[in-house]
Amino acid sequence: MGVQEVTEGNQPRVEVNILLLGAHNVGKSALTVRFLTRRFIGEYGDMESVYSRIDTIDGQEICFNIWDSQFTQVGEKSCSVSDKQLQWADGMILVYDICDRSSFDVSLQQLQEIRRRRKLSSVPVVIVANKRDLRRHRSVTGEEGRLLALSQRCGFFEVSAAETYHGVLLVFHRLVDLVRERRALRKSSAGVRGIVRSVSAVFGKKRAE
Repeated sequence: MGVQEVTEGNQPRVEVNILLLGAHNVGKSALTVRFLTRRFIGEYGDMESVYSRIDTIDGQEICFNIWDSQFTQVGEKSCSVSDKQLQWADGMILVYDICDRSSFDVSLQQLQEIRRRRKLSSVPVVIVANKRDLRRHRSVTGEEGRLLALSQRCGFFEVSAAETYHGVLLVFHRLVDLVRERRALRKSSAGVRGIVRSVSAVFGKKRAE
């Protein structure tokens, strides 16, 4: 994680690990492949893969590592976020299908699971309502998606992987922005803690003398 390689312009290349979560058939793989290749492919088998792509954002090279996860369920409880995935991910995209209310419920469960096992503030999350092109069959309103995202301090996009590349691109770029902001915040707070420790050590030493 973090800076992995120095590019020609002496700008460090940044690696960002992105985990895609969501129920079956919500379009996780379609979103991933649309982002990677600009093409839309509608049918996928049950497979789990990690893909990579290098983009330049604001003059900096970003290496996207994208884990397109499978959804697993045991009884009534979705168990689709493993410890390995939680530790690997710098940011997460939770996808649901606006025509399938049960997929929205799965996203809510997964969000609660992430929050329970890892502070949500430590891993940026973007919620994606997919299949906007089928909105005449909608069973989840845009307002419900936005309210969920707002209540959990997540980003939110309603897109159609089938119709547009640009909307999908915005999702991934927004998540990278959130990851970079989070890293900068961690770095600055670590710096402040270091200053506090140094000052404490100096004053502690003076008191001891």
